[in-house]
Amino acid sequence: MLIKKTVQFFTSLKLTVALLAFAIVLVFVGTLAQADEGLYGAQAHYFKQWIVIGANLFGHKIPLLLPGGYLIGVVLLVNLVCAHIYRFRFTTEKLGIQLAHAGVILLLVGQLSTDLLSREMQMRFTEGETRNYSDSATDYELIFVSSNVVTSIPEKMLKPGDELRIDSLPFAIRVKAHWHNSDVGFRAPMMQNAPLIASNGVALNFDFHSQPDVKTMDAKNMPTAVIELAGTKGSFGTWVASAFSGDAGVVQQMQEGYANEVGAEMAHKIISELVAPQSLEIDGRKFTFLMRPMQVRHPFSLTLLKATHTVYPGTDIPKDFRSRVRIDNPQTGERREVEISMNHPLRYGGYTYYQYQMSAGELVERAGQTPYSVLSVVRNPSWLTPYVGCGMVGVGLIIQFLKHLTAFVSKRKTK
Repeated sequence: MLIKKTVQFFTSLKLTVALLAFAIVLVFVGTLAQADEGLYGAQAHYFKQWIVIGANLFGHKIPLLLPGGYLIGVVLLVNLVCAHIYRFRFTTEKLGIQLAHAGVILLLVGQLSTDLLSREMQMRFTEGETRNYSDSATDYELIFVSSNVVTSIPEKMLKPGDELRIDSLPFAIRVKAHWHNSDVGFRAPMMQNAPLIASNGVALNFDFHSQPDVKTMDAKNMPTAVIELAGTKGSFGTWVASAFSGDAGVVQQMQEGYANEVGAEMAHKIISELVAPQSLEIDGRKFTFLMRPMQVRHPFSLTLLKATHTVYPGTDIPKDFRSRVRIDNPQTGERREVEISMNHPLRYGGYTYYQYQMSAGELVERAGQTPYSVLSVVRNPSWLTPYVGCGMVGVGLIIQFLKHLTAFVSKRKTK
């Protein structure tokens, strides 16, 4: 009896209608919430959750309880699979409908696996530079390096008041403060600067303070942490670890901004102090640390040979962005050159490389700067499922249409 009721529940058309209704409400609420939480925040809060508790709308927190995107998607998938098995008979007469339903099921499975397994990263390099890793576009890590041994601590673990003890480090990390987003300012001489927030390193020349999380897609949160490093014999002082010192793309933007304000020479001096290595020595071992984007290592490397930025003649309107790279894979012995352009990505080693940003061309050369390119790197193991699923739906509908058309024509002929 229980099994029968369970089957009836999961094959019910009422369940399908209810799930679609909840999906409409969720999309409506999640879309409105983007104004308060930003695109990525709304995605994480409403669509990448099993249960949604509370909503941020029009600057107010509203008590709300809704099934999240994961829950709606999974239950809808189960509902569709159960209905497909129990309601449809596997006959040639229903082949088109069965194929179309199977395609829809594959689309749901593909979307869920894409959401859970895919990763979006970036690879930034100048001409002549080689990279065998990609940087996360949103996540950061605090790393400690000693004798080529890297100890990584995800930024989300840095909670104020916590004390972290890592086996590979001969000291504890006491988190004094942590800001998911922050701003930085140079402590210029003869200016009214804020009190020092740390006693060592970059904090002596720069002020850091908290900022609200960003809402727009063209900006990102820049985390900063104030930490105290303490060994068995006492404290080694307080330090600041900030993404402003370890994110190469942001450092480049800041240098260009300072250059416009105070000139290239002074800008170079300011940025040199911002990215100066912070380190301490304990029992003859030197530890250097910084906050940087989380890295994903690849078993192969890409070298940027040439970055090309062309414009339409007589204008400054971009015409083409193109990166010529060399692939070096020591595991397979492969060594070849390929071009990545705006509409021609590179698919290699399970990754897809898209042309994302670039600083090249005549203006860059005249300024004496080294051209660089930024590639958007996507790893999506289920990238084929949307194509296969849509193809199955299309073929299924065509088969079903042709069957009805043939039957209709035959009936007309008999008359």
